[in-house]
Amino acid sequence: MRDSMVKRRNRLGVLAVILALGAALVTACGDSDGRTTVTVGVGGSIFDTQLHVADANGYFRAAGLDVKFVTLTASIGAAALESDSVQFYNDSPTDFLTAVGRKIPEVGVSMNAVGNPIGLIVSKKFAQAHGLTERTPPATVAKALIGSTGGASSATTRGQAGIFMRAYGVDPSRVRYVSLPSPAADKAALNNNRIDWFVTSEPIPLAVQAAGDGVVVASPETVPAWSIPKTGYGQIVVARQSYVDEHPDIVQKFVGAIQQATKFMHSHEDESLGVAKKVLKGIPDAVLLRSLRQVDWPESNTMNDSGWKTTMAFLNAEGALPKGTKITHSNWTNEYLPQ
Repeated sequence: MRDSMVKRRNRLGVLAVILALGAALVTACGDSDGRTTVTVGVGGSIFDTQLHVADANGYFRAAGLDVKFVTLTASIGAAALESDSVQFYNDSPTDFLTAVGRKIPEVGVSMNAVGNPIGLIVSKKFAQAHGLTERTPPATVAKALIGSTGGASSATTRGQAGIFMRAYGVDPSRVRYVSLPSPAADKAALNNNRIDWFVTSEPIPLAVQAAGDGVVVASPETVPAWSIPKTGYGQIVVARQSYVDEHPDIVQKFVGAIQQATKFMHSHEDESLGVAKKVLKGIPDAVLLRSLRQVDWPESNTMNDSGWKTTMAFLNAEGALPKGTKITHSNWTNEYLPQ
């Protein structure tokens, strides 16, 4: 009974957030100056940089769009799309394919980054107790996690922690998890020693380390299983299928502007860092630069079968997708990208 009551409260909490978003945000509509306003969900990680570059460089405005950003957690992204609180969502492949597996009518319209810029950060207390530093071999780190308590704010990050442990012969069931609502909650739980470690997207882990509150002991730079060649697509722009069908012109303008930004980032690191600094305030330049370099920002945002094959292999290793999840050409398209 208690579990059912908790689940009901959680559902009501998500519904309240969605209703608040719907009341506060402007859905796609025409402005008096002729531009169309769209609301875009972002996750607050380094993966959002290209959207902000597109905004800062005027690519959206040149395409006739005014873009409003709203930060969403993984737990409410799909619901925000379905309620039309956001028209586009900069989503992780795990969350997108979870929606696909559950028959939620979403479609991927652009791939805007490759790689897996994450970090496993342990508390200072745990690092000292186990003699861990940023240079400790990953195999030693994995064995030190046995019997520890990790924070989990999404199926994605828990799955990625599992990939890391299995790569070095550690059964993920030998650690305990505390379910937390967001990476910010992970950080707070680490600081008060409620958890020993957590995994999440950059720049949070490196920023926590820079502040002296923990140690990043695993990253794509040190863990081959997390490297760009092994992980495939890192971020997907997702929309409702019905929205894509009804507004193909807006979709084309939106993903075209993002492709301009991604191509720009491919060869303009300093300018990209400048945009990231304005969005991710208070984070040291060195942290942002290292985070940006963990991602491959492609010149073209097109998707292909080979890329999805690599991505699916990585996600299946996470064990976070609904059983039997498959992706077909009906779930993603390059139709709206500039040729």
